Amino acid sequence: MKHLWIRFGCFMTGYNYNILRNCSEAAFKSVKKYTAAILIVCILWFFIGFAFAHRYLSLSLPGCLLAGMLSTLIIVQVEKQIVLSIHPSRWLLILRGCLAFIMSNLGAVIIDQILFEKDIEIEKISYISEKVNKILPLKTEELRKQMAALDTTISKKEQEKDNYVEDISKHPTTTVTTVQTTTRRVPVQTVTSSGKDMETWKTQTDRTVASMLVPNPKIGLIPSLDSTISAMRQQKAQKENELLHIRPALEAEMKAHTGFLDDLTIMIQMLSASHVALAFWCLWILFFLFIEMLVLFSKMGDKSNDYEKVVMHHMTLQIRRLDALGKGFEQ
Repeated sequence: MKHLWIRFGCFMTGYNYNILRNCSEAAFKSVKKYTAAILIVCILWFFIGFAFAHRYLSLSLPGCLLAGMLSTLIIVQVEKQIVLSIHPSRWLLILRGCLAFIMSNLGAVIIDQILFEKDIEIEKISYISEKVNKILPLKTEELRKQMAALDTTISKKEQEKDNYVEDISKHPTTTVTTVQTTTRRVPVQTVTSSGKDMETWKTQTDRTVASMLVPNPKIGLIPSLDSTISAMRQQKAQKENELLHIRPALEAEMKAHTGFLDDLTIMIQMLSASHVALAFWCLWILFFLFIEMLVLFSKMGDKSNDYEKVVMHHMTLQIRRLDALGKGFEQ
């Protein structure tokens, strides 16, 4: 429990506690300093990852917490590249500086979209209105074509119904002729060559023709036509209602599906139109940039402490031991 914070600092920085506990207070202070700088960056990026997952990915609380922890884990691993480098190369320093600049811009964009939320919502009204104005003619034209097609079909069905009604009024009934056939066997008397009578049988078919009056069969087609016409008229009324409320419906749909890029576009428009917003955004970028560079500046400003010299000494001893083993195998 005595060095609990130091143990935590070793976990964050990647230092070996077993080596560090035998080092001087200067090494302890370096660990504490690096840990404090990394914690500041981790807290900021945990909030950024949590807010981004909640606002744009629509994740639940566990998902947002996981996104924040993943962001923190990435930051810790990035910072270890600098902290664990005893003599960081120039390219590593340049790469970390470029990464800090990119991360500061990303962080400032996400944070500003949260801070400027009310202003973005106000600007979003005109932004959505412009997009609706572009889409609205296409949508209305499509609805009008569908309504025209329904009108044409309804007219054809009504004309078909009128033809049926006219035919029914002229011919309310029709004559149906039925033919019934019956088959029976009848005897036939024949005389043989010897003069004897012989009876044979043959099949005889009788046909009975009957006529009766029945209602015109087209009467049964009228209800189905009425049902079809009624359904089409309901569809047309629904299309007319959609046409009447198409603009509010489009605005509500687009507002519900506004994403990160839409908010980013609106924010860029705000920044280009307002010098105050642009200055505030630049301050946020500088704030994030300097925080991202804390560990790098701390590493560049420090001289090698005894912990790093112990690590280098252990490495030198291990190399000598390996060289001696190699020479022994050669002999």
